[in-house]
Amino acid sequence: MSNKLFLKNFPRSFYQEEKILHSNNIKTWDSVLSITDEEINKMIYGSLGSVNNLKKLKCIAYFICTLNIELDEAALLMHSGLSSNKAISRLSPQELVQKTGRLERTLQTGRIPLIDLKKAHVLIEKAKKTLFNVPKNN
Repeated sequence: MSNKLFLKNFPRSFYQEEKILHSNNIKTWDSVLSITDEEINKMIYGSLGSVNNLKKLKCIAYFICTLNIELDEAALLMHSGLSSNKAISRLSPQELVQKTGRLERTLQTGRIPLIDLKKAHVLIEKAKKTLFNVPKNN
């Protein structure tokens, strides 16, 4: 997935924030990631969006840009209580699968889990590489 991709397929709970981002000409995940807290407060003023939701989107953008993953995987990581690559890098693949699986079971998604042991291992390795600024081999 390219970090330059336009913002699309937002969850319905972020409808107002999506409108705010588009009205402020923020159309890529990289640009969401670069928003400061001050800019978030200015964008939210007088709108129906929430600061909390924009900060969640910024966290999702962080995972999308640094780990090169899809929106649903990034949202799952964030909602599972993981807020940084450092937090992910400290987990074993089994712990990551447990954290994300617990959330998916709680939500009763009824789908095949997004993150299995293989995917967890890949995510942890990517997170470790970003911490040490090791160039990707892709």
